[in-house]
Amino acid sequence: MRALYKPAAAPGFQLAERPEPAAGPAEVKIRVLRTGICGTDLHIERWDAWAAGAVNAPLVAGHEFCGEVVEVGAAVRDIGVGDLVSGEGHIVCGTCRNCRAGRRHLCIRTSSIGVNRDGAFAEFVVLPESNVWVHHPRIDPDLGAVFDPFGNAVHTALSFPLVGEDVLITGAGPIGLMAAQVARHVGARFVVITDVSSYRLELARTMGVDLALDVSADSIADAQRRLGMVEGFDVALEMSGHPAALPDAIDNLNSGGRIAMLGLPSTPIEIDWGRVVTHMLTIKGVYGREMFETWYAMSAMLRSGLDVSAVVTHRLPATEWADAFAIARSGQCGKVVLDWTEV
Repeated sequence: MRALYKPAAAPGFQLAERPEPAAGPAEVKIRVLRTGICGTDLHIERWDAWAAGAVNAPLVAGHEFCGEVVEVGAAVRDIGVGDLVSGEGHIVCGTCRNCRAGRRHLCIRTSSIGVNRDGAFAEFVVLPESNVWVHHPRIDPDLGAVFDPFGNAVHTALSFPLVGEDVLITGAGPIGLMAAQVARHVGARFVVITDVSSYRLELARTMGVDLALDVSADSIADAQRRLGMVEGFDVALEMSGHPAALPDAIDNLNSGGRIAMLGLPSTPIEIDWGRVVTHMLTIKGVYGREMFETWYAMSAMLRSGLDVSAVVTHRLPATEWADAFAIARSGQCGKVVLDWTEV
């Protein structure tokens, strides 16, 4: 099969011939139709310090995908050949305390496809049945390919009740954009998103936020005044990882405000802990998706009218992977998808 392969612990990928994987007794073999390019994939392609410390090379990268089941193992019960599926990329042990308590997203022995084992940048991928999500048959494969980051957005956005609340989202990348639409769908009052990218801020405006704010020119306090707010935001979703974003959010929260933090900061952040205490703020770290409650919520919201398809702005054949990675790295895009039917 053709696959985007990293043969050694060094920068770059190769579109190479690799052995086609076989499904074990409890596994499912999937013909990949589309894959999404994630920030993690950019780190792996560049082979930066994070990748060198976290990734097991050689390997096939990629963890955001949609495909068609072509083979199931003898012990597979609920998935059939022909199903349109995506996959939860975190494979858990099943026996640690959190797994046994039904908190699989907190497994202490998580193995990630495309990072610790071969992933989905290929014509075929194999996953345990327990990690496969069967889609409604009419879903667009482009959308199915971004269920992983969509799940990040849903997990973060639904960390706290949003009905009637004023929501601040720092970071208008694809996950922030989808989180904004989730917040609107579930009943938030004002949804404000911040960034410094004019492309992504304009995309946010087309996706229905109340205000898309360039924080290099305007402050979040200005946004509050423009919207007629008087007590600060109720909920903040920190998606950017920028060191200024969390302190800025804290300064603009109402007393009792809540922060869900998905963005990974690359440098230490100085926080006014006195304000956190005296304003009784809550800061919650978020990683991945809840298995599988987030997946049920995603599918249910799509079936009830939520439309996040505008977040996919580019689709290229897998043979043009280098161009696709360059677009994703430029930031002048939403989600970039590779088409594996064209290899």
